[in-house]
Amino acid sequence: MNIAHLIFGVFGNATALFLFLAPVVTFKRIIKNKSTEQFSGIPYVMTLLNNLLSAWYGLPFVSPNNILVTTINGTGAVIESVYVLVFLILAPKKEKLKIGGLLAVILSIFAVVAFVSLFALHDNKRKIFCGIAASVFSIIMYGSPLSIMRLVIKTKSVEYMPFLLSLFCFLCGTSWFIYGLLGRDPFVAVPNGFGCALGAMQLIIYFIYYDKKGGDEKKTTAEHSVEMGLNGSGKPHQISKDGKPNTQPSLNGQV
Repeated sequence: MNIAHLIFGVFGNATALFLFLAPVVTFKRIIKNKSTEQFSGIPYVMTLLNNLLSAWYGLPFVSPNNILVTTINGTGAVIESVYVLVFLILAPKKEKLKIGGLLAVILSIFAVVAFVSLFALHDNKRKIFCGIAASVFSIIMYGSPLSIMRLVIKTKSVEYMPFLLSLFCFLCGTSWFIYGLLGRDPFVAVPNGFGCALGAMQLIIYFIYYDKKGGDEKKTTAEHSVEMGLNGSGKPHQISKDGKPNTQPSLNGQV
């Protein structure tokens, strides 16, 4: 691993960690109120799957010289597991069943990928199989901000697309994209190139609309951010007391 490859990997770890920890504000509220309210746990379960697949892909016997991919996604898997556990404890019964069922499915998918790659595939075939699986879910996770961008364009307000989250999404995607290029690894470069482009689009949209605020718009906070990709419709799940959507971004930041 050359110096530049290492530097971008470390920087990618740092920016991704910021994204993994972004929902902490929401979970402090959930734990304080002892209720998940209208927040959805689905993004955290799906991000957990992506972390598991990416962490597996980065292991030396699957993909040499990608241990930094494993370190951040292993960390992300632990963080997302905590988020999912909170939902399983505090969510309403119907939501618990939904999250529990989805969790069983994603763990089964990961188990199948791990089992097949260990016992049925070897060398480059193993890397290709695991790389495709990880890349598909990375692209899906990076695509989650599309609903936010649509909302910003529709309302002409960036209230629900915090600048720092957009910036770190761009920096994370860019870091891992360059890391993938330097390592000549398309399974790292391609999905993160997609993430880099989407992050750049978010920043462009932000600077177009950032000064076009409504008369009653309040200062953006992480707690009033729209959760990305929750219900497939791009619509907020909850309305807070002040009449604004009150959901939290679910950002992946993984490769």
